Parts: sequence; C-alpha cells; structure tokens
Amino acid sequence: MEKIALNETLSLSRLIYGMWRLADDQDVSATHIQAKIEACLAQGITTMDQADIYGGYEAEELFGAALKQAPHLRDQIEIVTKCDIIAPLGRHEQARVKYYDTSAKHINQSVEDSLRLMAIEQIDLLLIHRPDPFMDAQETGAVLDSLVASGKVKAVGVSNFKPHDWTLLQSAMHTRLVTNQIEVSVLANQAFTNGDIAFLQEKQIAPMAWSPLAGGALFSAAHKKLAAVMTRMAEAYSVDMSAVAIAWLLAHPARIMPVMGTNNLARIAALSDALKVAMDRQSWFEIYEAVNGQEVP
Repeated sequence: MEKIALNETLSLSRLIYGMWRLADDQDVSATHIQAKIEACLAQGITTMDQADIYGGYEAEELFGAALKQAPHLRDQIEIVTKCDIIAPLGRHEQARVKYYDTSAKHINQSVEDSLRLMAIEQIDLLLIHRPDPFMDAQETGAVLDSLVASGKVKAVGVSNFKPHDWTLLQSAMHTRLVTNQIEVSVLANQAFTNGDIAFLQEKQIAPMAWSPLAGGALFSAAHKKLAAVMTRMAEAYSVDMSAVAIAWLLAHPARIMPVMGTNNLARIAALSDALKVAMDRQSWFEIYEAVNGQEVP
C-alpha cells in the first residue's frame, strides 16, 4: 500500500485504521484487538489512529494490552493519538464542564498517560484534537516543540483546525506541523470549497479524513440518487458502496488519508477494497453532482 511521507522521519499508510470504537466492541480482549491489527497489516494498513478520549478514556489502554501481548507488532505500525479534550467521564469525571486544555501541563501529562497506557516509548504522531479558543499559542507551541525534541513524540499535527488556527499555532513553533485531521466525506464535502483543503495543498500538507463514510449516513434512504450512482460504480468493480466512497477521497490530488473505523473483522479485511476502484475525473464529478443535487455551475 502507498505510504504518505509527512516529514523526513514519518510516513503513514494511505488508509488508516481508526480506533474510536474500540471500547464499544463486545469483545475487547487483547487477542481480539490483536486480530484487528493483524487484519490491517495483511492489507498494508500500518497506521492506527487513537485519542486519549476514545472509549471514555479507555481505548488507549485496550490497545496497549494488545501491544503488551504481541510486542512485535509495535515495529510494524505507526501510532497516532490526540489530546486536549476534557470531558467529565473516566479519569476526568470530576470536571465540571467539557472543555479544551492546550496548556503545557495538560499536554505533557496526556503524553505521559498515552505512553503508559499504550505501553510504548514514543508516539509517532500527536495531534491537538480540537482548536482551543483559550489557547496560549506560545505555550502550546513550545510544549509541542519540546515533546519532539525529547523523543517522546516523533511528529506533531492538529485535528479540526481552520487555516487561521493552523497559522497561529505554527507561528509559535520551530517544529513543522505535519497534518490536519478534518471531517471529509462524500456527504461532508465542504472542505473542497471552503478553503480547508486548498490551504493544506498550498502548504503541501496531506490531510487525514475522519468519518469518511459520514458515520453511515451515506447509505441512508435520503440519498437515493447518490446510492444509485455509487451502486453502479461498486458493481463494476465487485466492491460495496463504502469502497467507492473511500476511492472518491483517494482520487483527489490532496493525498487524503481516510481514517476508517469498524470492529467487524470481515469489514476490516475489506478496507483496502477502495484501492480496486479506478475513479476518473468524470466519475468523481458524477458523485459530487449526485450528492449536491445539481451539476456544477
């Protein structure tokens, strides 16, 4: 599978396995999670996407249990995790409100917790999970720089940032931000026209895409015309509609890296079906027209 180089030391697999639902599975044993990782590796999917808050602050520890059981897997994967969301549950159950914390103290503690819970010595990519309206950019930038310098984190980036959030944080850093994980899908396609993707392309930054299947809404009865178009394309390549939806993102020149999450082993094994779909320019616009309800001007 193609790898996307984010900098001189870190490359991610073009398709990424998202672990936000890891704690929702009926079977959260280390053996079952190991099977999920191995199903990804069998397809060349080497990048695992985590966050401290996933699973009510439990997903990293579940993932870590699998890595403790099968430590040989660590050298075969890249681990992404995120921090800064404080929700009143799990280890933060005493919080009065949900809020963001981009202070040096919190980011340092979050990294220490993530390293311990996942039983690893280095995070490959640390993302600031949400833009913090209370952020001190100089403080946040300095702690991110220090984490890279210490070797605890290989590279840093952001998630859900707008261009102005990106430039503010980057202006306070020596280390280069390497990606922005944003919502992009056939349904949530505004990033292609609101400047989010264009900004990243200008900076030659490859984005990660969360919820690339729109949380399943893509397949609802509300999108009959879109379903007809995508079903026809799926049948032509003997794949399902989800593969076409992912292929639509992969075809874009921005080098989008979709983050796909499922607990079903059969579905995990089929994640790379998107690579079977040849999405030319007219097919791309046919889907774009179907979802937006009108042809382009």
